[in-house]
Amino acid sequence: MPFDPRAARRRPTHAYLIPALVVGLVLAGPVAARGAEPAVSFGNDVVPTLTRAGCNAGSCHAKANGGRNGFQLSLFGFEPAEDYGHVVLESRGRRVSFADPDHSLILLKASGGVTHGGGVRLARGSAGYALVREWVRQGARPDPAATPVLVSLALTPARGTLQRRASLQLTATARFSDGTARDVTGLAVFESNDKAMAEVTEGGRVTASDLPGRVAVMARYQGRVAVFAAAVPLGAPVTDLPPARNFVDAAVFANLKELGLPPSAVCDDGTFLRRVTLDVAGRLPTEPEVAAFLADRGPDKRDRWVEELLRGPDYADHFAGKWTALLKNRRDDASDLVSNFAFHAWVRDGLLANKRYDQFVRELLAATGAVVGNPPVAWYKRVKQPKDQAEDVAQLFLGVRLQCAQCHHHPFERWTQDDYYALAAFFSRVGRKPSGVRGEDLIFHQRGVAAATNIKTQRPVPPGALGDAVPPAPPGDDPRLGLADWMRKPDNPFFARAVVNRYWKHFFGHGLVEPEDDLRDTNPPSNPELLAALEKHFIQSGFDLKELVRVITRSTAYRLSAAANAHNAGDRQNGSRFSPRRLPAEVLLDALDQLAGTQTDFANLPAGTRAVALPDNSYNASSPFLRVFGRPEGASVCECERVQSASLAQTLHLINAADVRAKLAHPTGRAQKLAADPRPAAAKVSELYRAAFAREPRPDESDAAVAYLAEPRTTAAGKPVDPQTAARENLQDLMWALLTTKEFLFNH
Repeated sequence: MPFDPRAARRRPTHAYLIPALVVGLVLAGPVAARGAEPAVSFGNDVVPTLTRAGCNAGSCHAKANGGRNGFQLSLFGFEPAEDYGHVVLESRGRRVSFADPDHSLILLKASGGVTHGGGVRLARGSAGYALVREWVRQGARPDPAATPVLVSLALTPARGTLQRRASLQLTATARFSDGTARDVTGLAVFESNDKAMAEVTEGGRVTASDLPGRVAVMARYQGRVAVFAAAVPLGAPVTDLPPARNFVDAAVFANLKELGLPPSAVCDDGTFLRRVTLDVAGRLPTEPEVAAFLADRGPDKRDRWVEELLRGPDYADHFAGKWTALLKNRRDDASDLVSNFAFHAWVRDGLLANKRYDQFVRELLAATGAVVGNPPVAWYKRVKQPKDQAEDVAQLFLGVRLQCAQCHHHPFERWTQDDYYALAAFFSRVGRKPSGVRGEDLIFHQRGVAAATNIKTQRPVPPGALGDAVPPAPPGDDPRLGLADWMRKPDNPFFARAVVNRYWKHFFGHGLVEPEDDLRDTNPPSNPELLAALEKHFIQSGFDLKELVRVITRSTAYRLSAAANAHNAGDRQNGSRFSPRRLPAEVLLDALDQLAGTQTDFANLPAGTRAVALPDNSYNASSPFLRVFGRPEGASVCECERVQSASLAQTLHLINAADVRAKLAHPTGRAQKLAADPRPAAAKVSELYRAAFAREPRPDESDAAVAYLAEPRTTAAGKPVDPQTAARENLQDLMWALLTTKEFLFNH
């Protein structure tokens, strides 16, 4: 906000020492810089010092509700003119003391001279303390109108190789509008994007850990950021690479050679069969599928199996569950039943028919009508406000987390408030009115000029797409169509990249950019060449999602063993081995049913419906299993809503939950059938291992299991149990032992 002369007049008797604002021109007060000493700039020196000390962080004096103890600063110093007024004019002038700079409240608080809830931020004797003190001594002057403005920030070096446990000093150089350059290393804020791989000091010194891979360090000064990207090589010889099958392997193996990170061997057939079936179809392979696959001697059998999975309905069920959760297809009350079922069916049918991804997004964004005739309008039932629609579209389809820019410049990116409201403007003409179905709205395009009001400037902002000029929609046309057209442009830097990175994480457990929906310049990919190649291939394929799945699962990189070699045990980001990951809640419930020979019944759905085919979140409430294992509620577009970490509740549920026990002891389940089966025990053990792990048991596993099945059982009173009952209960125990192993609970 501008200076308020009235506020200055309310100052105490020594206010005449403070610079005054006269007819719009900032004039220096009576305290001026002595001799030729350089003047300290409030915007270029003091504000960055406060930023580095954390004073203007969101948890401190830049809190949205007014700042700590009434001292308000703009977040990360993006509004220095406002900050000057808060520092100098407020609190009866006590925050600066010209008579004794060391008694300025801003220094007393920050140095711990008086009680400060934030602790010591600028220790006496530190460079930051000295700089702020000098600014006060010089008169706490505002920056003249001719003060050079920051144009760019660069880090030296910008790229490089950093050996493990080695250190490197970074230099941050700021360039200003007058053509000058300045070393601002002492004023910049440094942050590593992966602290497990490398840490950076306040002064910009980077130290690598023992983990090989790629790491980035961001420097922030005022509203600009710069990145240092480093390779941290292991340095082991990489001489025995498996054969490359496509461009994915070429990029992965080239990166591994550069890092000196030898890959694991290719996994066996049973492991691949189980892995790819879980990833593509969301289920375990059946016993006939296991037998046929292991018996097949064709050199292309893995490729043929991928094609078989992509043709089947299980693929559509699995990925429809993924997309509908991200698109917030949740049920808040009974009136949502029709729209949720219709929306899920629309997503599933599109995946089954392999609808182009750009067409899928276009139909969603530009949806009009009622849900009965056009199911994608159900998205607008859940996401009602233009700003929420813009945020969700940016994060889900563009990989851009734009939420911060609603109130201020994005702290780690180039996005401004106008960029935020320009994207929201595409949705500003979405109208709604009640339809003939209770609880359902009719979505339509309202005629008029599309614009969104910037809450800070109160100016209308026309539609715009993250800095790209989008031609204004002709009168009467829906501006959302222009957004969809911009997304599908081959040179769009976000759209294709966001989805290929999301799918890479689905199959490898770790995005090339992590988090998978945070594709900013300050968070570079671990393998830029691979991400660019996947993006290019996806666009050239016509935005074909099945082809994206195909090219990933056909690669040798996807087929590497999860077993670590002597060098790659800690690697997750470079693809030197497959990263095991817990089965999602729905997939695990279906796997449990498949092993136990049972099924879970769900309300309003046909008998035999798999958990991965559930249309919305409402079934979580009726299924303790889905709740405990973290099936998402559809409240967020972030994949992080799905719980993938282990918990004590999950362990206890597998050990002693009533629903798990009931499945194992079901009167028509697998244990009951095997108990009545005349085959030898070894054959029964073999069946269970094929069902659980898609492999035959090892001799030691088979011997131990057969011996256990032959053990007699006694009642609590010590009486022997009849052989049929003992056989059934022993089989139940064996199945329970298998389903609680990591080999069953994880995709590996």
